[in-house]
Amino acid sequence: MAEKRFHKDMVIGDVLKANPAAIKVIEKYFGQGCFTCPGMKMESISFGAMMHNMDPEAIIKELNELE
Repeated sequence: MAEKRFHKDMVIGDVLKANPAAIKVIEKYFGQGCFTCPGMKMESISFGAMMHNMDPEAIIKELNELE
């Protein structure tokens, strides 16, 4: 089993830098507005999930399943 690479306290912008394929997961859960929001440079996955009424664990699971 692969080691977890992403966690809920990671900043959204850092997730996208770490794996550009994460863009499709972020867009799926948070929409395209995320990419133009200045908050993506300082807001975590868990904060974004809370703001969008999502389960951060589902997002992290999907991010960690990316190749």
